[in-house]
Amino acid sequence: MSEKNKIVTVISPLLPPLEEFVPYLQKIWDNKWLTNNGEMHQELEQRLAEYLGVEYISLFSNGTLALITALQALNITGEVITTPYSFVATTHSIFWNKCTPVFVDVEPNYFNIDPAKIEAAITEKTTAIMPVHVYGNPADTDAIQKIADKHGLKVIYDAAHAFGVKKNGSSILNVGDLSVLSFHATKIYSTIEGGAVICHSKEMKHHIDNLKNFGFRGEIVVEEPGINAKLNEVQAAYGLLSLKYIDDAIEKRKNIVEYYRSALNKIQGISFLKEQSGVEYNYAYFPIFVDEAMYGISRDALYEKLKANNILGRRYFYPLISTFEPYKELSSAQNLPIAQKAAEQVICLPLYPDLEMTDVERIVRIIK
Repeated sequence: MSEKNKIVTVISPLLPPLEEFVPYLQKIWDNKWLTNNGEMHQELEQRLAEYLGVEYISLFSNGTLALITALQALNITGEVITTPYSFVATTHSIFWNKCTPVFVDVEPNYFNIDPAKIEAAITEKTTAIMPVHVYGNPADTDAIQKIADKHGLKVIYDAAHAFGVKKNGSSILNVGDLSVLSFHATKIYSTIEGGAVICHSKEMKHHIDNLKNFGFRGEIVVEEPGINAKLNEVQAAYGLLSLKYIDDAIEKRKNIVEYYRSALNKIQGISFLKEQSGVEYNYAYFPIFVDEAMYGISRDALYEKLKANNILGRRYFYPLISTFEPYKELSSAQNLPIAQKAAEQVICLPLYPDLEMTDVERIVRIIK
């Protein structure tokens, strides 16, 4: 296949060696225990807590159910302040809990929710804030917590992009009331499908574990209307094996990001996010932003040009959640200029551990 005909996807899953996975499967077959808090599940929770630097973690079958359950675990009602610049699951989780999402615009540096605009959105119905660590860049957690404490609000972080991210040496998953991870195949660390809720007490973990198992407490008592969101043993095994390769994968991602930054730095009309001081990144994404007036063509024109050369970037996040049918009539869905501009300019470039540098160089040549 010629270089031009080779298809380069925006992501490619981290696949550990198949032959190393087989012994895990054999152990599952020997145990005859496929789900419901099996041996692999228990080990993965312990290993992930150690790796991430958190005290309590509850595994889920996917990140969306983890978000839904996190809101339920804190008895969130009424209005939840959140961002329009995210994947739609963030807002869907609020809707599924029969709460009303209230959109607040983002700040211009990292496109996280702007703390300076949160207080104006608080009403007597507000009970929580759900920020997102966009592209793995930590939100302004100190400012958000200060607002939450002042108004008696809960804070649930959608940390789907933030696996392993640290700020000033500490995991950003340890802030707020709860943080939620995604282990979908598109993420840097995967259990094929999966997710997790990080909490800060044994009692809350027990509560969350009950909620993801239909609300059972013991064998015959159901205390609350939970859901079935358990991670099975095969996926837990995949996660255990993948954990052996995650540090190497992050290092390879870092090398690609550094090349992108160096090669694209002086192209007029192409910008990218600066790294925050004191942050240890996971290099989950590399978004660029296209200023049509300066670059000469629009974001969509560049997107199509890349696609014509079999480079499959992604306009992530576009469109804004606030423009989707279920939410566009909300009063807070209007007047979000910074988020709207980001959505109209963004392209996430291909980034994954086994992306060949010849392909990275070709992507840069096309952009140049």
